[in-house]
Amino acid sequence: MLTAKRILFFLYILIMPFVVNGQISMGDTPQNIDYANPKMYTVGGITISGVQHLDHNVLITLGGISIGDRIEVPGDRITHALENLWAQGLFEEVDIRATRVEGRNIFLDYYLKERPRLAKFSIQGARRSHADDLREQMNLVRGDVVTEHVLNRINNIVARFYEGKGFYNATAHIRQVEDTTVQNSVILNIEVDRGERIKVNEINFIGNYHLSDRQLARAMKETKEKNFFRFYKASRYIEEEYRQDKRKVLARYNELGYRDANILYDTVYMYDDKTLNLDIHINEGQRYYFGDISWVGNSVYTDKELSQVLGIKAGDIYNRQRLENRLFMDMEGMDISSLYLDDGYLFFNLEPLEVRVDGDTIDLEVRIYEGKQAVVRKVSITGNTRTKDHVILREIRTRPGDLFSRSDIIRTQRELAQLQYFDNEKMDVRPQPNPEDGTVDIEYVLEETSTDQLELSGGWGLGRIVGTIGVRFNNFSLGNVLNREAWNPIPHGDGQRLSLRGQSNGIYYQAVNMSFTEPWLGGKKPNAFSVALYHSVQSNGIPRGEENRQSIRINGVSVSLGKRLRWPDDFFTLYQGITYQNYKLNNYFSTFTFSDGYSNNMSYTVNLSRNSIDQPIFPRRGSEVSLSLQATPPYSLINGKDYTDASAQEKFAWVEYHKWKFSSSWYTNLAGNLVLSFRSRFGFLGMYNEDIGLAPFERFYLGGDGLSGFALDGRELIGMRGYGNQALTPRGDGGNFVGGTVYNKHTFELRYPVSLNPQATIYVLGFMEAGEAWLGFDQFDPFNVKRSAGVGVRINLPMFGLLGLDWGYGFDPVPGSPGAHKGQFHFSINNSIE
Repeated sequence: MLTAKRILFFLYILIMPFVVNGQISMGDTPQNIDYANPKMYTVGGITISGVQHLDHNVLITLGGISIGDRIEVPGDRITHALENLWAQGLFEEVDIRATRVEGRNIFLDYYLKERPRLAKFSIQGARRSHADDLREQMNLVRGDVVTEHVLNRINNIVARFYEGKGFYNATAHIRQVEDTTVQNSVILNIEVDRGERIKVNEINFIGNYHLSDRQLARAMKETKEKNFFRFYKASRYIEEEYRQDKRKVLARYNELGYRDANILYDTVYMYDDKTLNLDIHINEGQRYYFGDISWVGNSVYTDKELSQVLGIKAGDIYNRQRLENRLFMDMEGMDISSLYLDDGYLFFNLEPLEVRVDGDTIDLEVRIYEGKQAVVRKVSITGNTRTKDHVILREIRTRPGDLFSRSDIIRTQRELAQLQYFDNEKMDVRPQPNPEDGTVDIEYVLEETSTDQLELSGGWGLGRIVGTIGVRFNNFSLGNVLNREAWNPIPHGDGQRLSLRGQSNGIYYQAVNMSFTEPWLGGKKPNAFSVALYHSVQSNGIPRGEENRQSIRINGVSVSLGKRLRWPDDFFTLYQGITYQNYKLNNYFSTFTFSDGYSNNMSYTVNLSRNSIDQPIFPRRGSEVSLSLQATPPYSLINGKDYTDASAQEKFAWVEYHKWKFSSSWYTNLAGNLVLSFRSRFGFLGMYNEDIGLAPFERFYLGGDGLSGFALDGRELIGMRGYGNQALTPRGDGGNFVGGTVYNKHTFELRYPVSLNPQATIYVLGFMEAGEAWLGFDQFDPFNVKRSAGVGVRINLPMFGLLGLDWGYGFDPVPGSPGAHKGQFHFSINNSIE
């Protein structure tokens, strides 16, 4: 698409080489030179004038005339010397002069006026990121000679750069300002005017009968008509994207059996100053169907087995893309290549051929070369600068001596991604086959990323701000704690996790906890051992030992052991743990129904989970499903004591309950990096003895960001956007939140990444949620829930973890809390809101 301005520019480029700003002068030469009758002279000497920064001998050599040469004056040698010097592009004026003539000897002087050199340059009128990209493409360096070629190149770079973004009238006005601090130097001020973006007014399809205009327009992913109501994809015309979209139109036809479909021609023309029209003339051709599919060269698997895996029958619509997916790489299930490659046949190859076309039916023959099974000879890893080899090797499924298996490589990539030690986008696997001995070497290429995290957050509790500070070392090395050289800044590389965390709001509340996890206890099996200690004190601020002090002190410890299972498959994990908490109350009135005394909470937790997501930060596919039970011993059923008239201290000296939780998350890759996520959570807190009743511990508090407050009673804070913190939590007779014993929550999210850089992973999302919490199971109604919707953004910074900001709108009012719904902003840390 050429504008009048462009045509003039190209004419300028064509004409410019023929206009030479130089001359041959004999201004002060002796009178015996006759210009009408050229004569032969011997060059007696050559001098250079007018230049200061260039080597004179080099310039004489470039001219092509040497001392002693016999030349004709005037003549072609002088003209060629002039052209040679001008061709260097270093001068804005070239003049060859004869300074004197002595007999048959002539003395020449080359007068050369240098072009200015670049001191510095600036780009104005472009956004910062665009200016950075333009600087990189221009590659201008201080001291460069500012020639017409350089200026034209700048204009071309600016024009091409903005053409790639849909701006076809971009110009660069270059002002040369003399640099007074450096002789013969200029400053280039490049003023960019990108103009208006050219949009698409109409896309007209001509010749399409089997697919509608709308279906074809949807196949074009980037080139869209101007539409006020479409907010997710702006209209723009970019030539390369348009070419790709035309191929996608044909691919859509091919998927529906029109394998001969082609674009006869297309026309691009301006509709007005800001928009253009596209006319695409299509020849659809006829629809084809699969006929007979035969197999040649297979001995490991029968024709029937291969046809069953292929999943294509005679009479199916002919879809070449579907055929190639089922033969080579199908993300939705098994394919022929995976069948062989998972059984060691690394040297396997196949070729599908159309052997017969009868009307609308195409018969295929798939020719297979099976080769021999390949054995893994060597496994190596590169790029792990902090993580020790044994931490990586224990996650690798491909072992020396095993048959080659593509599925084992894919699973290894997933396991390494779950560690969160490496850049998932740069992780690579390089098989190096050795056909001569039937072996293969496998190299895993990794790039370390930051793993440690710092937590800084604030919440609201006890009428004050509760501050939290914590550190988490996700690749810790306990074995090197005493090794002074390993502290850089902390010992790392053994894959252990150490977490230290503290909370306080001043003199009224202080809490500290510590946890440590060894993911491979003993180093031979993936049995994760964890231990945690915690201590907290809440008071009215009066110092210990003084009168009227009110306080509650909590000490606790937990120990757990997790084991990877092999059945039903090796995505399952079984965790078991024991937790003990001791509560000491001193004149303290709050959650408890007594103010002085103690309470003990000892529970056993078992959790069966399955995790098959492809990566933890931005999963595109897979699922997480978890079912857990946390239960205390049924003390009241064991001791046979009558608790009908027992005091609160007696009832809760040893807390008893059973707590069931279920959660599931599913991730589906819709298109490109667009991901749909569905999550569901359910929780139930039960009792053993009605005379004791439901424990005030371990209850569910629903609503808000899931961050606010602090858990003295083991409560679970469950976020739900669009409503205030804990706003959907049941209240007691006094109007205070008492926690729910049953809750459920469902979430739909549509996610799209802005950046997948591991140093700053960013994605945006839209969500819909529904949930509610109930005081008792008799009130539970899964269809009577509060609803909300909104948008949000997530930023994963290795140092701080996953940070989130959401805006949600609650559609349903909350009884007793008129301001708890409607528009709400929520901040979250490490998915606290989920």
